[in-house]
Amino acid sequence: MTDVELGFVPAAAAFVLGVAGILLLWLWDVQVWEPRSLLRKLKRQGIHGPPSRSFFLGNIPDMERIGTEAKRGQSKGGEGAGAISHDWPSVGFSYILRWREEYGPNFVYSRGRIPILCITDMDLVKELCLSTVPSLGKALYFSRDLGPLFGEGISSSSGSTWTFQRKIIAPQLYLDKVQSMVDLMVGSAEAMTRAWEGKIESEGGMANMRVDDDLRSLAADIIARACFSSSYKHGEEIFTKLRELQGLLVAVNVGVPVLRHLSTRKNQAIWKLEKEIESMILETVKARRMDSNEKDLMQMILESADQEGLPSNMSSRQFIVDNCKNIYFAGHESTATTSSWCLMLLAANPEWQERTRVEVVELLKDGPPDSNKLRGMKTLTMVIYETLRLYALAMIVVRQALEDVKFKNLHIPKGCNLLLPISILHRLPEIWGKDWNEFNPQRFVNGVSGACKSVHAYMPFGIGPRVCAGQHFAMVEMKVVLSLILSRFSFSLSPDYQHAPERRLVLEPGHGVILHIRKL
Repeated sequence: MTDVELGFVPAAAAFVLGVAGILLLWLWDVQVWEPRSLLRKLKRQGIHGPPSRSFFLGNIPDMERIGTEAKRGQSKGGEGAGAISHDWPSVGFSYILRWREEYGPNFVYSRGRIPILCITDMDLVKELCLSTVPSLGKALYFSRDLGPLFGEGISSSSGSTWTFQRKIIAPQLYLDKVQSMVDLMVGSAEAMTRAWEGKIESEGGMANMRVDDDLRSLAADIIARACFSSSYKHGEEIFTKLRELQGLLVAVNVGVPVLRHLSTRKNQAIWKLEKEIESMILETVKARRMDSNEKDLMQMILESADQEGLPSNMSSRQFIVDNCKNIYFAGHESTATTSSWCLMLLAANPEWQERTRVEVVELLKDGPPDSNKLRGMKTLTMVIYETLRLYALAMIVVRQALEDVKFKNLHIPKGCNLLLPISILHRLPEIWGKDWNEFNPQRFVNGVSGACKSVHAYMPFGIGPRVCAGQHFAMVEMKVVLSLILSRFSFSLSPDYQHAPERRLVLEPGHGVILHIRKL
């Protein structure tokens, strides 16, 4: 070996060691120093929480242990055969309830290396709900872990990227636009109810049916027709694969970033599905570009993707694919699942079912639902509001401080993640009264302001500027679907129904909603 070669070896080794050292310093800063610094800043202001017992997982092992203990205690206590308790957060969010009791209404904990400030103090909740500061964005860890499903679309982006997309999508879902879609919704819903009538007749006048699958297909058909000028059948494979992708992402340990990069069997399946969904959406887009006569939401997305002003961090291809995925998912998953919970609650409370039916039948005696008739469905609105209180699909709201911000007397440092536990806030006895765990739509007879001591404790569609852009679409669709079902069928819970609220990406009935249904 020459002298030059001999000199090159230690130089190369020094370079490698130097790069490794820089990488280690960066990892230490990002994964250890920065999270600990955020926690110290909060603790100096009197915000405390459970100690982190795992270097990489933070308090995740504690969360799982507390949840297991709560589930074991619930099974020992028992609720009686066929009993339905709406207090699922006592198990699903048992760690929040325990730490809230131990450390106060606001406390900090770590999900992996991600520090989280959990907020249930109503004064601070109110300030956050009313805040319009742009420095509160979507939590980066949440968006990254669920990137295969949402990408950088409207549901997961922040800053100027989110602002641009909101300006494109939100106006297409304003109430006046949604009201023009009522006839389309009625047509899809009537097709489903006719199928139900045929099944009931074939089974002798009463059928045992799992309704959540049908409602999911119906909601997919409605969003496809309303926003993409196509039918569920045309996009069935996209919806099916999105559902499959959602199932794989449920088990992702959000907040442990290294896990999403490992080439595990699950991650490989996620990556494969992500590519397949993108390919199918682009095929749909290609067909649309050849026939662009429609002026629906997809057309607005396509036109915006071709304009100047597109966020610099997004290609036109990514802008189209990510927002189509967001709309496909949110547009059919949320309304279908809430409608399923609503039918379950009405089946379990026949007096409210009959009371709602009387109102609906009177309004629909001269024909199918229209925007005027929907506005008159006061009782049905109360029932939907109460369903969203007890079974809010978005169980939490998470925001990240993109800059240092101040709320009330609390200084929140840049990078801190704020969590509002919606399902806990919807059940606080001091806000909702002694019947917080009961299904009582009557509480909403005078609207949200008359139902609780703080309107800011009710947030089924999120908070602030980032409130769900599709909330009007969801409410109108649910009223159309539920009113048609109530006017044509009576139903009760099947003995096969098992009450098991399950925390997936949204709160779902773990074993479906199975009803005994009769035609009126």
